[in-house]
Amino acid sequence: MENNPRSSRTDRKTIERNRRNQMKALYSTLNSIVPHQRPMEATSLPDQLDEATKYIKRLQTNLERMKERKERLMGIEKPDAAAATSSSGNSSGTITTGLRSPQIEIHEMGSALEVVLTTGLDFQFMFIETIRLLHEEGVEIVNASFNVVEDTIFHTIHSKQIGDSGSDHDASARISERLKKFGQDASAF
Repeated sequence: MENNPRSSRTDRKTIERNRRNQMKALYSTLNSIVPHQRPMEATSLPDQLDEATKYIKRLQTNLERMKERKERLMGIEKPDAAAATSSSGNSSGTITTGLRSPQIEIHEMGSALEVVLTTGLDFQFMFIETIRLLHEEGVEIVNASFNVVEDTIFHTIHSKQIGDSGSDHDASARISERLKKFGQDASAF
Protein backbone atom coordinates (compact mmCIF):
# COMPACT_ATOMS: atom_id res chain seq x y z
CA MET A 1 0.00 0.00 0.00
CA GLU A 2 2.90 2.28 0.50
CA ASN A 3 3.65 2.01 -3.19
CA ASN A 4 0.47 3.88 -4.07
CA PRO A 5 1.16 7.09 -2.08
CA ARG A 6 4.72 7.25 -3.33
CA SER A 7 3.63 6.53 -6.89
CA SER A 8 0.92 9.18 -6.82
CA ARG A 9 3.37 11.73 -5.37
CA THR A 10 5.83 10.98 -8.20
CA ASP A 11 3.01 11.30 -10.74
CA ARG A 12 1.99 14.66 -9.30
CA LYS A 13 5.59 15.89 -9.44
CA THR A 14 5.91 14.74 -13.05
CA ILE A 15 2.61 16.38 -13.98
CA GLU A 16 3.64 19.63 -12.26
CA ARG A 17 7.07 19.58 -13.96
CA ASN A 18 5.41 19.05 -17.35
CA ARG A 19 2.98 21.89 -16.64
CA ARG A 20 5.87 24.25 -15.71
CA ASN A 21 7.82 23.25 -18.83
CA GLN A 22 4.75 23.85 -20.99
CA MET A 23 4.15 27.26 -19.37
CA LYS A 24 7.83 28.14 -19.84
CA ALA A 25 7.57 27.24 -23.54
CA LEU A 26 4.40 29.31 -23.89
CA TYR A 27 6.02 32.32 -22.16
CA SER A 28 9.03 31.94 -24.42
CA THR A 29 6.79 31.88 -27.51
CA LEU A 30 4.89 34.95 -26.29
CA ASN A 31 8.15 36.75 -25.54
CA SER A 32 9.49 36.00 -29.03
CA ILE A 33 6.37 37.45 -30.70
CA VAL A 34 6.26 40.74 -28.78
CA PRO A 35 8.67 43.42 -30.07
CA HIS A 36 10.99 44.67 -27.35
CA GLN A 37 12.27 48.14 -26.58
CA ARG A 38 15.45 46.68 -25.09
CA PRO A 39 16.16 43.40 -26.89
CA MET A 40 19.49 42.63 -25.23
CA GLU A 41 18.29 43.11 -21.67
CA ALA A 42 17.00 40.07 -19.77
CA THR A 43 13.59 40.75 -18.26
CA SER A 44 11.72 38.89 -15.57
CA LEU A 45 8.64 36.87 -16.36
CA PRO A 46 6.19 39.37 -14.78
CA ASP A 47 7.85 42.18 -16.79
CA GLN A 48 7.56 40.12 -19.97
CA LEU A 49 3.86 39.53 -19.31
CA ASP A 50 3.34 43.22 -18.53
CA GLU A 51 5.10 44.20 -21.76
CA ALA A 52 3.02 41.70 -23.76
CA THR A 53 -0.19 43.04 -22.19
CA LYS A 54 0.73 46.63 -23.04
CA TYR A 55 1.64 45.60 -26.60
CA ILE A 56 -1.68 43.82 -27.11
CA LYS A 57 -3.58 46.83 -25.75
CA ARG A 58 -1.67 49.12 -28.15
CA LEU A 59 -2.56 46.81 -31.03
CA GLN A 60 -6.24 46.88 -30.02
CA THR A 61 -6.22 50.67 -29.82
CA ASN A 62 -4.49 50.96 -33.22
CA LEU A 63 -6.98 48.52 -34.74
CA GLU A 64 -9.96 50.52 -33.44
CA ARG A 65 -8.43 53.78 -34.69
CA MET A 66 -7.77 52.25 -38.12
CA LYS A 67 -11.34 50.88 -38.31
CA GLU A 68 -12.72 54.34 -37.51
CA ARG A 69 -10.45 55.94 -40.10
CA LYS A 70 -11.49 53.37 -42.71
CA GLU A 71 -15.16 54.06 -41.97
CA ARG A 72 -14.54 57.81 -42.24
CA LEU A 73 -12.71 57.38 -45.54
CA MET A 74 -15.44 55.17 -46.92
CA GLY A 75 -18.11 57.63 -45.81
CA ILE A 76 -19.67 55.34 -43.22
CA GLU A 77 -20.70 57.05 -40.02
CA LYS A 78 -21.67 55.10 -36.94
CA PRO A 79 -25.07 56.04 -35.48
CA ASP A 80 -23.51 56.77 -32.10
CA ALA A 81 -20.58 58.75 -33.53
CA ALA A 82 -22.09 62.09 -32.47
CA ALA A 83 -22.50 60.87 -28.92
CA ALA A 84 -18.96 59.50 -28.85
CA THR A 85 -17.44 62.75 -30.07
CA SER A 86 -19.44 64.86 -27.63
CA SER A 87 -18.25 62.72 -24.73
CA SER A 88 -14.66 63.01 -25.92
CA GLY A 89 -14.67 66.76 -25.60
CA ASN A 90 -16.05 67.98 -28.92
CA SER A 91 -18.78 70.32 -27.73
CA SER A 92 -20.66 70.41 -31.02
CA GLY A 93 -21.30 66.66 -30.96
CA THR A 94 -20.41 66.24 -34.64
CA ILE A 95 -17.43 64.86 -36.47
CA THR A 96 -15.54 67.70 -38.11
CA THR A 97 -12.82 65.71 -39.88
CA GLY A 98 -13.46 65.50 -43.61
CA LEU A 99 -16.50 67.78 -43.58
CA ARG A 100 -15.81 70.16 -46.41
CA SER A 101 -18.28 71.39 -49.00
CA PRO A 102 -17.39 70.18 -52.47
CA GLN A 103 -16.02 72.66 -54.99
CA ILE A 104 -15.94 72.17 -58.75
CA GLU A 105 -13.71 74.15 -61.08
CA ILE A 106 -14.14 73.70 -64.83
CA HIS A 107 -11.51 74.84 -67.32
CA GLU A 108 -12.40 74.79 -71.02
CA MET A 109 -9.58 74.53 -73.55
CA GLY A 110 -11.16 74.08 -76.98
CA SER A 111 -12.53 70.56 -77.12
CA ALA A 112 -10.65 69.67 -73.92
CA LEU A 113 -12.24 70.04 -70.52
CA GLU A 114 -10.46 69.93 -67.18
CA VAL A 115 -12.56 69.35 -64.08
CA VAL A 116 -10.99 69.91 -60.67
CA LEU A 117 -13.16 68.50 -57.90
CA THR A 118 -12.20 69.36 -54.34
CA THR A 119 -14.05 67.45 -51.63
CA GLY A 120 -13.78 66.37 -48.04
CA LEU A 121 -13.56 62.74 -47.06
CA ASP A 122 -17.35 62.59 -46.75
CA PHE A 123 -18.08 63.45 -50.44
CA GLN A 124 -16.22 60.64 -52.21
CA PHE A 125 -19.31 59.68 -54.23
CA MET A 126 -18.98 62.94 -56.17
CA PHE A 127 -16.03 61.69 -58.21
CA ILE A 128 -18.00 58.73 -59.54
CA GLU A 129 -21.05 60.89 -60.19
CA THR A 130 -18.89 63.45 -62.03
CA ILE A 131 -17.47 60.70 -64.26
CA ARG A 132 -21.01 59.40 -64.89
CA LEU A 133 -22.24 62.88 -65.80
CA LEU A 134 -19.35 63.38 -68.23
CA HIS A 135 -20.08 60.04 -69.90
CA GLU A 136 -23.76 61.00 -70.23
CA GLU A 137 -22.66 64.12 -72.09
CA GLY A 138 -20.58 62.05 -74.53
CA VAL A 139 -17.23 63.14 -73.17
CA GLU A 140 -14.19 60.85 -73.30
CA ILE A 141 -12.12 60.72 -70.10
CA VAL A 142 -8.45 61.06 -71.04
CA ASN A 143 -6.97 61.05 -67.54
CA ALA A 144 -8.27 61.07 -63.97
CA SER A 145 -6.19 61.39 -60.83
CA PHE A 146 -6.52 62.38 -57.20
CA ASN A 147 -4.43 63.59 -54.28
CA VAL A 148 -5.31 63.46 -50.60
CA VAL A 149 -4.05 66.20 -48.30
CA GLU A 150 -5.17 65.72 -44.68
CA ASP A 151 -8.98 65.71 -44.90
CA THR A 152 -9.25 67.07 -48.45
CA ILE A 153 -9.34 65.13 -51.72
CA PHE A 154 -8.36 66.84 -54.97
CA HIS A 155 -9.70 65.04 -58.07
CA THR A 156 -8.50 66.16 -61.52
CA ILE A 157 -10.28 64.88 -64.60
CA HIS A 158 -8.98 65.61 -68.10
CA SER A 159 -11.47 64.92 -70.87
CA LYS A 160 -12.25 65.78 -74.45
CA GLN A 161 -15.42 66.22 -76.41
CA ILE A 162 -16.30 63.45 -78.85
CA GLY A 163 -18.20 64.20 -82.03
CA ASP A 164 -19.05 67.43 -83.88
CA SER A 165 -16.36 70.05 -83.16
CA GLY A 166 -18.70 72.91 -84.14
CA SER A 167 -20.70 72.57 -80.93
CA ASP A 168 -17.70 72.27 -78.57
CA HIS A 169 -18.38 75.56 -76.81
CA ASP A 170 -22.11 74.84 -76.35
CA ALA A 171 -21.41 71.33 -75.08
CA SER A 172 -18.72 72.61 -72.70
CA ALA A 173 -21.06 75.29 -71.38
CA ARG A 174 -23.83 72.71 -70.86
CA ILE A 175 -21.46 70.31 -69.09
CA SER A 176 -20.11 73.13 -66.94
CA GLU A 177 -23.62 74.13 -65.95
CA ARG A 178 -24.61 70.55 -65.08
CA LEU A 179 -21.44 70.03 -63.03
CA LYS A 180 -21.91 73.29 -61.13
CA LYS A 181 -25.54 72.42 -60.40
CA PHE A 182 -24.47 68.94 -59.28
CA GLY A 183 -21.83 70.46 -56.97
CA GLN A 184 -24.40 72.83 -55.43
CA ASP A 185 -26.90 70.00 -54.94
CA ALA A 186 -24.24 67.82 -53.29
CA SER A 187 -23.30 70.67 -50.95
CA ALA A 188 -26.86 70.72 -49.68
CA PHE A 189 -26.39 67.22 -48.19
